[in-house]
Amino acid sequence: MNTSHTAPEHVAVVGAGMAGLSAAWFLQERGVRVTVLDREGVAAGSSWGNAGMLNPAFTVPLPEPSVLRYGIASFFDRDSPVSVPPAVDRHLWAFLLAFARNCTARRWRRTMAVFNELNRGCLAAYEQLVAGGVHAPVKDADPLVIACRNQQDRAHVLEEFAHMSAAGGDEARFEAVSGAELRALEPVLSDEVRLGLKVHGQRFINPPAFLRTLAEDVRRRGGDIVEGCSVARIRDRGRAGVELVPSPASAVAEPVRADAVVLACGTWLDTLARPFGVRMRVQAGRGYSFTVRPRAMPTHPIYLSGQRIACNPLGDRFRVTGSMEFRAPDAPLDPRRVRTIVESARPMFRDVDWDDRREEWVGSRPCTADGLPLVGPSRSPRVQVCGGHGMWGMVLGPLTGRLLADAMTGGEVPPLLRRLDPLR
Repeated sequence: MNTSHTAPEHVAVVGAGMAGLSAAWFLQERGVRVTVLDREGVAAGSSWGNAGMLNPAFTVPLPEPSVLRYGIASFFDRDSPVSVPPAVDRHLWAFLLAFARNCTARRWRRTMAVFNELNRGCLAAYEQLVAGGVHAPVKDADPLVIACRNQQDRAHVLEEFAHMSAAGGDEARFEAVSGAELRALEPVLSDEVRLGLKVHGQRFINPPAFLRTLAEDVRRRGGDIVEGCSVARIRDRGRAGVELVPSPASAVAEPVRADAVVLACGTWLDTLARPFGVRMRVQAGRGYSFTVRPRAMPTHPIYLSGQRIACNPLGDRFRVTGSMEFRAPDAPLDPRRVRTIVESARPMFRDVDWDDRREEWVGSRPCTADGLPLVGPSRSPRVQVCGGHGMWGMVLGPLTGRLLADAMTGGEVPPLLRRLDPLR
């Protein structure tokens, strides 16, 4: 990655999710003025309804053999955790075929080696944000609870831990426990939870609250955040910088000029990045969530391994998150996907009124076919990318935002960023 160009004085960031706001914050740390533009507002995309788990022990490449099996099953089972629509357009077919080519054990191990390096630094990036003025809680899970119905569900998690370790990752710290031990820790769990794990060293946040606080700190340090501004295209003006042209319906009428731009706009990245040589397609892998209020509010994050459902206490609410739906990012919420999550989670909990659901939500995780984020310069050093994090934008967004800010301002660039090259 070339860092010989002059560090920018003013950077526009497209996208006010975790990756975009983190890149803006770390650029400010290095003395750069920032203007953040978002088509809706702070955390309006996939950052809002995220489970909020900061779990490097589980942050792995999405393309892997078992996900491919789920994807094939989804053509025949509408209740599968992975959903592929019956009518697939040519762009989605191309993505799914490329994704399938990466669902091999060999490629997973190679990609996991990159994730291992990212995982080692992701929590430290959060610590930097908090120490620097982002005063939002980052809580210790202590432990994160893995609830399983049977030995097969637990064996899958243990196998994943072993594969991560074999690929050079740090060994996960966990205890194998009975269902009774988990119910003693979290009475909301039902008798269907027969065994599980307590996993140590993980953390969790309230995503909307953390993003609001991060945005407030960007503003407090002199940054501008412009909501309701959809960027239609970017003009590279050479040494004169870049010009961001808003769409006609945007709150901003005039183009925004800056020395450089960071594209952190999630599943809408393709349109802006493709003219600058970024060919890796970003596909919407839509996740669903909602909140309920159990009689006994959990105090730990809970992961249902057999159902692939992540649950997180957000103060007086309990967020339930699941599904991987490959569909257009702007498609409406499908109530069937919410019902599927409810029926999968219901047997694992007690004293939850599942009909009293609040904040039903769908958001588009920006997935790449090889599972790796896109971080670094496009063909133009003035057009930088920080996106494609898939399910892991909440975990990795602060770290990749910091790495990009370092690279743009002449700091040390770690070799692993070459694996995240947007031009690969």
